[in-house]
Amino acid sequence: MTQLLPTPSQTVGPYLSIGLPWPDGPYVVPEGTPGAFWIRGVVRDGNGDPVPDAMIETWQADPDGGFRHPDDPRGAASGEFRGFGRCPTDQDGTYGILTVLPGPVPGQDGATQARHIDVSVFARGLLNRVVTRIYFADQDNSGDAVLASVPEERRETLIATKTADGYRFDVRLQGDGETVFFRV
Repeated sequence: MTQLLPTPSQTVGPYLSIGLPWPDGPYVVPEGTPGAFWIRGVVRDGNGDPVPDAMIETWQADPDGGFRHPDDPRGAASGEFRGFGRCPTDQDGTYGILTVLPGPVPGQDGATQARHIDVSVFARGLLNRVVTRIYFADQDNSGDAVLASVPEERRETLIATKTADGYRFDVRLQGDGETVFFRV
């Protein structure tokens, strides 16, 4: 019989695979949903090596800009849209989330935020999750206060590029091309 030992307090992984993933975790929407696409990418460490035991979590608005949450003053999203996705990386550090394009949501001072998906990354060696955003290369991202707060030369680390079946968004935890992470 295998005995599981307590997880050390210094790290959030590689223990993610014990209980956090679930079979439909990567599906923010069911397969076959009109407008659904995949966001795929690779999580890499500071050396550029794939991280085979990371976890990607996403949270987003529905296409109308509503959240599936009872506190959303604009009304909760309807249908089978879940708003939340969770996908562990495989041995090659890759992940995939099936979703739909989020609608714009209100920002500060009456401004509108660009279409985006909030992302949390959990991985070995991290004391806490790191948080970033996915913006879309083929959408209007101008006027987004959060994106504008990022130095221009680093913004590309937040932009997902178009692929045949959706978008590609790679995460670099450290080093050259490190993804911009936000303090939350």
